[in-house]
Amino acid sequence: MKATKVTHFGIQRKIVANMTSESWETIPHISYVYEPEVSDFLRVVKELNDSGKFPVKITVNTIMLKALTEAFKAAPQLNAHIDFNRKLVRGEITEWDEIHAGMTWILPNGEMMTINLHDIGNKSLVELTEYIADVSRKIGNTDLTEVMFSVSFNDTIDKLKKGKIKQAILRLIGAKTGKYKIKTLSGKAKKEYYSIPETDRLTAYDIKQGTVTISNIGSITRGIPGHAALLSIIPPQIFVVCIGSAIKKPVVKQDENGNDIIVVGQEMPISLVFDHRAVDFGDVAPFVRRLEEIFKNPEQMYNW
Repeated sequence: MKATKVTHFGIQRKIVANMTSESWETIPHISYVYEPEVSDFLRVVKELNDSGKFPVKITVNTIMLKALTEAFKAAPQLNAHIDFNRKLVRGEITEWDEIHAGMTWILPNGEMMTINLHDIGNKSLVELTEYIADVSRKIGNTDLTEVMFSVSFNDTIDKLKKGKIKQAILRLIGAKTGKYKIKTLSGKAKKEYYSIPETDRLTAYDIKQGTVTISNIGSITRGIPGHAALLSIIPPQIFVVCIGSAIKKPVVKQDENGNDIIVVGQEMPISLVFDHRAVDFGDVAPFVRRLEEIFKNPEQMYNW
């Protein structure tokens, strides 16, 4: 058997491999797939854009992000980090007052990276739309290897400070030696890159750990039935959400006489995965109920 191609891990794949390995080695994952009927919701999204009320186009991705922030407000215990010592069976959960969502982003080169969208719970729908547009603008000016290496290096230094000396040294060797060496900018190229104002490019602040993670696979699987069964929770987070693509399906509704009828509707699978060390399904239920309320009464989005 002959190998056709060998690709050494770049910095993006190194970070993903390290994070997901730690996730599945340490976190007991519990998954639930919520399948709301979203025909009325999508109709109101279109009406919002046609109304002229908003100065910018509201995408389904953005309005779903806003809907999720409303759900997190109903279940603040999910917007949290966990610190657990298995040997001593000691742990604590820290809830955060701001929602910093790590959102998976498709990069210009086709790779995916998680970008930290800061304090999205306190942004209006228009503010959120403008914020996401600004992040997209900054990506175009960003050397992604440079910024990801910065985050990885800072994480390594943190491990040194916490006494994880062997792990930190091995990571440095793996990143900066041999055929697996990560090539970062140097000389004139480095000077020119860092002359770009931080307001015009992504920095470690935009990549570092958030309070929760949100993924939208529906944006790349539009029209394809299916949903994510499991997702990697990024430690120390305790919750991750994945939005699927809205698909036409037969659904049961009531006619004007209260009789059940079958009509063509649209379902949007939303996968919810939580760390069972930190929360139980009872803690997730308010999150689902708030989303259900939004999908059944989507006109409330006019006030967002």
